Amino acid sequence: PKREDGFHNIDSIFTTVNLCDVITVSKIGAVLRCVVDCEGMCLPEVNTFTLTYKAFCVLTGVKEGVRVKVTKRIPAGGGLGGGSSDSSSFIHALNLLFDTQLTFSDMCLLSGKVGSDVFFFTYALKAGGNTEVFTPYTAVVQGRGEKVTPITVRDDYYVLLVFPLVSVSTKDAYSWVDESGTLDYVSKSVAVWEKEYKEPVRKWSFSNDFTTPVSRHFPLITKAIADLCSSGADYVDMSGSGSTVFGIFRRQVCAQNAGEILAKSWRVALL
Repeated sequence: PKREDGFHNIDSIFTTVNLCDVITVSKIGAVLRCVVDCEGMCLPEVNTFTLTYKAFCVLTGVKEGVRVKVTKRIPAGGGLGGGSSDSSSFIHALNLLFDTQLTFSDMCLLSGKVGSDVFFFTYALKAGGNTEVFTPYTAVVQGRGEKVTPITVRDDYYVLLVFPLVSVSTKDAYSWVDESGTLDYVSKSVAVWEKEYKEPVRKWSFSNDFTTPVSRHFPLITKAIADLCSSGADYVDMSGSGSTVFGIFRRQVCAQNAGEILAKSWRVALL
């Protein structure tokens, strides 16, 4: 349920996947502004990048402007943390660009100013050594998102993403969950989460509180879930607040076959 500060507590397992946007950041002189060029998208005047830049300037005292070029590969409104991961990487880029020598605590402080999911990606970047080489990272995420506890990454399954290509507002998704009146929040310990995560995929008992209320508003999500279930996936659910649906497969050949069949009707990605 909603907290007094307006946020919701969450209990979830987050994991990175090898799917990313590309951002390029450069200085544009002594003018305090952030110009964002996003290929194929028209961003609102106030967006993840401008919020991140403003928080960064307030913290560091930087007064130079920047231009951000963004190539989107993660669908907007897809529940995959695209904006949050971009924000975390943008903080890292600004730190390098202006040599502000931010501490990890500083980066977490900035993360909280922009969005609750940004914390996870900031932790993931640190764990990966801030390199361009993809390093999988999995964690139990609690509180509003600021409590990030890494757990052992599993590499014994394959993930097939199905994109219904409808954009879900996170704000709307939370309001629909609130309206559903189905939340009976009991926080689990990290040990319990990790134990369940290590179980065979077919025994996973995880459920996403967003799935039912969000899919009521977007029949395409319901259809994507049904098609993935029919494809032989060992586990299927919606990612985050939607709209992306994911299937977990124990065998690569099964995931590949499912991907080829579903690609006739959906945009898909095999990870």
